[in-house]
Amino acid sequence: MYTHGHHDSVLRSHRWRTAENSAGYLLPHLAPGQSLLDVGCGPGTITVDLAARVAPGRVVGVDASADVLAEARALAEGPQVSFVVGDVMALDFDDSSFDVVHAHQVLQHVADPVGALRELRRVSRGLVAARDADYAAMTWYPQVPALDAWLALYQRVARSNGGEPDAGRRLLSWARAAGFARVTPGASVWCYATPEDRAWWGGMWADRIRDSAMARQAVDRGFATAGDLATIADGWREWAASPDGWFLVPHGEILAWN
Repeated sequence: MYTHGHHDSVLRSHRWRTAENSAGYLLPHLAPGQSLLDVGCGPGTITVDLAARVAPGRVVGVDASADVLAEARALAEGPQVSFVVGDVMALDFDDSSFDVVHAHQVLQHVADPVGALRELRRVSRGLVAARDADYAAMTWYPQVPALDAWLALYQRVARSNGGEPDAGRRLLSWARAAGFARVTPGASVWCYATPEDRAWWGGMWADRIRDSAMARQAVDRGFATAGDLATIADGWREWAASPDGWFLVPHGEILAWN
């Protein structure tokens, strides 16, 4: 289950993502004419950026949500890029179909990340690239108690869905278990500290903690009340309003070859 769902508060953050701010580790390995599969592509902003790097190569974006793919198709231009509904655990492609297979913020949400990586490896004839956040390593200032409650609640909901929210630190281990011959691990961060970034990040999470699928799951499973969620939302707004506000999102990254 995708913990966040596809409420606009979630897609607001997905639409912000680009190849530069979310796949910089992969860009030096791309070249014109390569074929590329983007798994868990969401609204397609990263997919379209990657397509520009490998044009005229074929690019396919895959996501479990047909609705979000409609938005991705509206963003794409030309026959080079296509989007299909699919499952990371059972991709509808032949072995060795793509030069590059990319997955951003996907493995943290699957119950069998090693199996998912084996499936990505199967359809790749060269490189698999994956990047995932590490929630336990996120840090912020000033210390707003409601954000501690947010982090604990998110981890509880994600794990109740079979996911691993602290995936970033585990990518190297998972890739080795999946049988890749060579793995280059790394890391990079998102940092939100300017007034504009704080307003966007804090406002997005204030909405998400009340309105997204994650919020419904938290209440339905008895992990939190609507009042608890409102308190967390207020905490996000408090953090965003602080002129000293700073928030760091670390990510693990892997480049893995068959």
